[in-house]
Amino acid sequence: MSGISRNSGFTLLEVLIAVVLLGILSTALYGSYFGVLRARERAASGMESRRELGATLDLIRREVASAQFNRTDKRLRFVVEDRDNFGAPWSALELTTLAPPAGQVLSESGIIAVTYRMADKDTKRSLTRQERDLFSEEVKIPAYPQMEQVRSFLVECYDGSKWVKSWDTAINGVLPKGVRVTVQVEEEGKLVPFSMISAPRVTAL
Repeated sequence: MSGISRNSGFTLLEVLIAVVLLGILSTALYGSYFGVLRARERAASGMESRRELGATLDLIRREVASAQFNRTDKRLRFVVEDRDNFGAPWSALELTTLAPPAGQVLSESGIIAVTYRMADKDTKRSLTRQERDLFSEEVKIPAYPQMEQVRSFLVECYDGSKWVKSWDTAINGVLPKGVRVTVQVEEEGKLVPFSMISAPRVTAL
């Protein structure tokens, strides 16, 4: 009987080995679990950034296509300024374009002045958008972030023979034949460019 009782339990060494193995297994399982969660969060964040980027480029494409210009009305203009910042393109785009009235506000004319600029705040770069009704009496309208975590914003205009980084209808006298917008974003430590090309439907009024 004494021999049976001695072999019926676990020794302290066996218990310690089991605890250590359990700890190693638990650590591996928790590490894998949280790794999967982080991967899902990165994927969701990347998808949201892609949707935001696609919506922004599509908005600019439609606004460029509906750009308005009239040689006799200085309020109707299309201006692109080249503002490189430490080697990163930071274009400024200002244009007047058609836009459907928001809601049922009858005072809106349907012609808006839109400005896109890059902003740098707390080491974070974002693309801002400012919009106002062309015939609005309101002077100071804030610019809102259109897209965050943007590394560069480049606007190029096609004059019929080459792409240029600056344009002013007050000088050129016409709208560009084509507009190319390139946005660079950072994905997993790499700069990835996204571009779109649009053409104004009206050259001048």
